[in-house]
Amino acid sequence: MRNLIRFLAKNSFVFLFLFLQFIAFVLLVKNNNYQNSKFFNSSNFLIGNLYASVNNINDYFNLKEVNAQLAEENAKLKTQSIPSFTKIFGSTVEVNDTVYLQKYQYTSARVINNSTNRRTNYLTLDKGALNGIKADMGVISSDGVIGIVKNVSDNFCSVMSVLHEKNKVSAKIKNSEYFGSLVWELGDYREAKLMYIPNHVKLHVGDTIVTSGYSSVYPEGVPIGTIKEFELPEGNNFYNITVQFSVDYKKLSHVFIVKYKQKEEQQKLEALTEEENGH
Repeated sequence: MRNLIRFLAKNSFVFLFLFLQFIAFVLLVKNNNYQNSKFFNSSNFLIGNLYASVNNINDYFNLKEVNAQLAEENAKLKTQSIPSFTKIFGSTVEVNDTVYLQKYQYTSARVINNSTNRRTNYLTLDKGALNGIKADMGVISSDGVIGIVKNVSDNFCSVMSVLHEKNKVSAKIKNSEYFGSLVWELGDYREAKLMYIPNHVKLHVGDTIVTSGYSSVYPEGVPIGTIKEFELPEGNNFYNITVQFSVDYKKLSHVFIVKYKQKEEQQKLEALTEEENGH
């Protein structure tokens, strides 16, 4: 306390000068219109910038919550979109429950673990059995195909990534409808091979590759990538096609788990058909 009093006494003239300067500044601003307007314009500018900076900081820290909300809204929109429904009868395009039967349902999920540099890559998502998630459901993102649900706990699920040596995706060339199997051949996480496209098909670099819809995992038309390069080995009936993925698997954050609501019906019918044909 003594040191404080000694400091104030020693610098009393400095504090008095600053106080008088402050009084003079207030009187100048108060009694002169030009200085008054300049002062308040400057103060408004500074305060406005301060509030803008604070809002930017708050927005940054709220990005996680905002992204989660957007993912939920996107899942709802995908579930309600026309491609998620199949027409029950007739040719009239009307969006109502008597004409369309919902075929796909989407659940948003957040990626909490991911790998891209192994032979068998997996993801972990924050949705599980309590959210209605089951094994063999497809997983996609806004940019394309991600993988297939393999194991499920109450609150989480693991997903076999497209970047897995045993994962095959039924894919087709969008403009010609010819389909084959997409296989990741290890190494580069940005590329895969499209197999079994016959040699009479006309191909172009940049052709879009999408899901064929011939499986009970993914809806038809989900983006996969584009043709990066292709060749036809001599004496071969099929092209050797390299596809560049549309998804950057190192930047996954929010995804959608796809529930195919007619899956059991389709599988029972196909199993019955195979049984009748002795397979």
